[in-house]
Amino acid sequence: MSKTATLNLRVNPNVKERAEDVLSRLGIPMSTAIDIYLNQISLTGGIPFEVTLPKAPDEINADYMSDDQLHEKLQRGYDDIACGRVHDAGEAFAEFWENHKDE
Repeated sequence: MSKTATLNLRVNPNVKERAEDVLSRLGIPMSTAIDIYLNQISLTGGIPFEVTLPKAPDEINADYMSDDQLHEKLQRGYDDIACGRVHDAGEAFAEFWENHKDE
């Protein structure tokens, strides 16, 4: 089947870069990966994987905390900030991705 349709997409550049890195290691061009994805949607009649929110561990899930527990955790966070016990979010995420890029 010839490829004659064109898609113009706007995506998060960081997500695109990470996907390109993985696809490059697999030897699959982005256009082929998207074609595979669209074929799977057609074959399965929906998105070919489960789409859910990640489940937070109960000890940090506010839905399972009493008001007192939530306020206590928030207060500890405020205290950490006041004492300078903080980390730059950008650096923390960069370190996380660096440590998990091969998974």
